[in-house]
Amino acid sequence: MTVMRDEEIDPLLEKLDLAQKVRLLTGASTWRTHAEPAVGLRALTLSDGPAGVRGETWDERETSLCLPSPTALAASWDEHLLTDLGALLASEARRKGVDVLLAPTLNLHRSPLGGRHFECFSEDPLLTGRTGAALIKGIQSGGVAATAKHFVANDAETDRLIVDVRMEEQTLHEVYLAPFEAAVEAGVQAVMSAYNKVDGVTMSASPLLERPLKEGWGFEGPVVSDWGGVRTLLDTARSAQDLAMPGPDGPWAAGLLTALEQGLVSPAAVDDKVRRLLRLAGQVGALGSPRPVRRPVIAPGAQRALLRRAAAAGAVLLRNDGDLLPLDRARLRSVAVIGPHAAAVRIQGGGSAEVFPEAVVTPLAGIEAALDGSANVTHHRGLPPSGRPLPLTLDRSRDPRTGAPGVLVRLLDADGGELHAEHRLSGRIVEPSVVVDGAAAVEIRALVRPDVGGVWTWAVGGWGVISLSVGGEVVLSGTFPVDSDDPTRVHVAPPLHRAQAELVAGEEVEVVARRSLAPGSGVATVLAAAPPAGDAASALAEAVAAARAADVAVVVVGTTEESESEGHDRESLDLPDGQDALVRAVARANPRTVVVVNSGGPVALPWHARVPALLLTWFPGQEAGGGLSDVLFGRAEPGGRLPTTWGAIQDDVPVLGTAPAPDGRLRYEEGLHIGYAAWLRSGAVPAYWFGHGLGYTSWEYEDLTAPATVRAGDAFDVRVRVRNSGRRRGREVVQLYVARNGSAVERPARRLIGYAAVGAEPGESAVAVIRVSGRALAHWSAMRHGWETESGDFSLLGGRSAGDLPLSTTLTAVAAPRPAGTDADGGPERTGERSPLML
Repeated sequence: MTVMRDEEIDPLLEKLDLAQKVRLLTGASTWRTHAEPAVGLRALTLSDGPAGVRGETWDERETSLCLPSPTALAASWDEHLLTDLGALLASEARRKGVDVLLAPTLNLHRSPLGGRHFECFSEDPLLTGRTGAALIKGIQSGGVAATAKHFVANDAETDRLIVDVRMEEQTLHEVYLAPFEAAVEAGVQAVMSAYNKVDGVTMSASPLLERPLKEGWGFEGPVVSDWGGVRTLLDTARSAQDLAMPGPDGPWAAGLLTALEQGLVSPAAVDDKVRRLLRLAGQVGALGSPRPVRRPVIAPGAQRALLRRAAAAGAVLLRNDGDLLPLDRARLRSVAVIGPHAAAVRIQGGGSAEVFPEAVVTPLAGIEAALDGSANVTHHRGLPPSGRPLPLTLDRSRDPRTGAPGVLVRLLDADGGELHAEHRLSGRIVEPSVVVDGAAAVEIRALVRPDVGGVWTWAVGGWGVISLSVGGEVVLSGTFPVDSDDPTRVHVAPPLHRAQAELVAGEEVEVVARRSLAPGSGVATVLAAAPPAGDAASALAEAVAAARAADVAVVVVGTTEESESEGHDRESLDLPDGQDALVRAVARANPRTVVVVNSGGPVALPWHARVPALLLTWFPGQEAGGGLSDVLFGRAEPGGRLPTTWGAIQDDVPVLGTAPAPDGRLRYEEGLHIGYAAWLRSGAVPAYWFGHGLGYTSWEYEDLTAPATVRAGDAFDVRVRVRNSGRRRGREVVQLYVARNGSAVERPARRLIGYAAVGAEPGESAVAVIRVSGRALAHWSAMRHGWETESGDFSLLGGRSAGDLPLSTTLTAVAAPRPAGTDADGGPERTGERSPLML
């Protein structure tokens, strides 16, 4: 990518008048910025993309590759893999004409109840920062800009548009800002400001955008708002916020030019915003001569192979008593695959990050393909249908006009006349393929032939005047006004309004759902259905009998979109729909039971000590079943290590709350102590520590060496020797933590400061060389507003997780004098100023 200097950009600025400059600072549409022919600027296209590149349309017919969720990517602890996956995202972005990818998400797993857990990497700022930096480098190596989001403290979904997050200044810098600083160091070309407030100021107007982001860290790109995040005029225009999305409407579009003309906003501030936008455009080839055509460099077969490898690399083997895994295919004659998630796997989280893959390999399909007829594979849900209406799919509906699998979508005028019609593949329509003037309603029609008779539950999602008819009978009619200004709830996942109708098995009926359109209510419409509830006892009994008769049982359990998704935090860590009882029953029936957990974040595991093998696959992307089967049958080692500490039950978790107090403030009262640090301070023992994960071999930790003394601020190397004491080649993630007893400042009990992966054959030793940043021993001084290092002894701890650190040594830090009159970032000292972030 070309980096334009100010002396190249400033002449372009001089060609623009105030109106032209202001026009560039609000989006032209939902996903595009304005073009400006006067300076050779074409429109930039932006797209959601933490786990895939959707592009400008939300249409299931426009498919995208679906990567494992960011939690799974972080669980790999493999930056080379992340860079490869970033390059894959870049090739997808180029294929879809996308210039700026809205990824990665660098918020932290402060509480396991966070509803958007799956889209964030980890609970640890170092792991999050390194993982994000690796993905950024891969994305930007392909000519596409990455976007670090959501800056900052957007760590939960409850009241996310208005919540006021409060924390101490030290916590802000050491924990929540740290991953964003790593992204800037990696060269990220855009940053997205969050919806929330910090210390009473909404992030699109926050002084943190100026310092530390731009002044302290030297970030040169634009700050893009989250969609709809610029909600006021003067405070945001005067801040370091640069681009308001989406467009074409918004506070800046309506009033910024007038504010400039009246002297309420500085022309220099506007020039800086435009300069940053032009710099970004130059980097992605949107400024000046058209960029050369770039084609994807990864062939389709190699793309799927990479996604399959990524699914296995992020899989975390939590437990493997008696070395049940890997399974020996030659000795298997029958396998019982149990659980609804086995045949309907969740490959991604819900919300704005969703993409539509061309095909999905389920766990059941992956196991069947791996055994290839050598063993009998059966599937039993073990649970009756949940009763939750799900959008109509191809196997359940037909277009009444063409008879093709799917549904008919129509846009209607105020008199019910048809303005547009199209065939779609799902009953969930986030947006029709065209925008038609005069459209007053969206209608979804489908022919449905029920496979079972009885009372079905139907639902329509959307806002406004809604009706539903089944077989010519109106079963739902009402007005449902918009109750939220959250863009995801309004435009992506509107609430479902339910009704019931009795159907006869095999008798086809026409179902018609209609919703009115009004400004501010979006166009998203959903037609969903659920069959009659089955008999829970019979479903469980069939699964248990199958498990008892099989050589091995594989139970796949997980969360649902209702229990874990963007737009709301989780109410409980418990698995929904009786899945805990299913696991217990199957494990009692067959001592060779493998439990696979399909979730984006932690779930309660009250039965974890009673199952011999426990494997966590997260939301594993479209190649879910292939990656799982590779791990189950030993073609690949489970490469993952936990990026988040997991408790056995919810009551054990030391930091849990995500809801603000009645005053609207969410106080991070735990301070520095989140994740494993919170567990260490509480004295409670989790089920599985951060960093934990088993492979298919065993390792002995033999030696840790480090310098005896280091000068504050200097990087240094630590060497950890490990030996493969098992029977097959393996990979070990060696982790290094620091602790300091008797510190004069607040510190976590221990903190991750580095890691490195090594591989070795059985009996071989390997040395992990861990490069430790010069910042690793420092703390943030709220008095001096900068980084400082205490002189004295620090304990370095090496091992395989935050709770298993067999090696240690002592290192002495010698604090370096700081030049008089400067802070730790080299800027002017501000000693004595009030912290901008106090509770």
